[in-house]
Amino acid sequence: MTTATTTGTDPVTTAPTEPATRPRFTVGRALAWAFMVLVVLGSLFPFYWMLRTALSSNNALYAGASDPLPVQFSWGGFRRVFGMQTGQEAIDAGGAGQPINFWRYLLNSMIVSTLVTAGQVFFSALAAYAFSRLRWKWRDRVFGFFLAGLMIPTIFTLLPNFVLIKQLGLVDTLLGIALPSMIMTPFAVFFLRQFFLGISREVEEAALIDGASKVRVFFRLIVPMSAAPITTLAILTYIASWNDYFWPLMVSYTDRSRVLTVGLGVFKSQTPQTGPDWPGLMAATLVAALPMLVLFAVFARRIVNSIGFSGIK
Repeated sequence: MTTATTTGTDPVTTAPTEPATRPRFTVGRALAWAFMVLVVLGSLFPFYWMLRTALSSNNALYAGASDPLPVQFSWGGFRRVFGMQTGQEAIDAGGAGQPINFWRYLLNSMIVSTLVTAGQVFFSALAAYAFSRLRWKWRDRVFGFFLAGLMIPTIFTLLPNFVLIKQLGLVDTLLGIALPSMIMTPFAVFFLRQFFLGISREVEEAALIDGASKVRVFFRLIVPMSAAPITTLAILTYIASWNDYFWPLMVSYTDRSRVLTVGLGVFKSQTPQTGPDWPGLMAATLVAALPMLVLFAVFARRIVNSIGFSGIK
């Protein structure tokens, strides 16, 4: 329906409004949604199975290995993780008699991940600023050489890093675990450089004309404008450091420096008579993974948007 209103002598015609149409049902759309549902269920199934195993009794777990529900429902696995069960009670329940020092491992993981994240983000941001905003001879060649580090497998750097940490006397310390990853990584520098290149040079030049130094421009202008990609890099770095296993395993020998991933491996090796303490191990793994799952779920949209935005620069 078309309506007309008169303002003075000129009529004003309002275009007819069309009702919003719903997407039509098609076979292709239905198949796409069915595929997406299967992918989601397949992704969530391991976490469900972890929870089911954690809530089972270790003595009865092998008899009902294929049961989709917890076998003889029990909180024993979580009680052993949180130190609420004595060694004899754990053995009677079919678990490991040696308790896991969960809170110490959790604190060590938090300290190491925080050190790695703070150092890597800071130094990578400085390097990215030098490669993107400063003009100096052979800048692009040096950056290409630096970026070639992405092609070097991490396993090739383990032995040189271990020799260096040993010579520094940092074996079996939290700093020794964090130090090799605290400086910078080629991916982090590349990620931030792509965003820094998109910042208008006029804003930076105006600050320099006003008398600001390069250091002040970086901290008072570039960093606040790059809060989104810096936050994204910090989250990705924290998650990667939290999940690291092989390097902490090489460096840490006692509970004072063991992180959570290494601690879970030690806990699994304490095999009771009935086999590994799967309920306790799955309970500890679930509790350890929960903070990272929550962190990623909260910032998932920002991570995806920042990666896509930096990639098109």
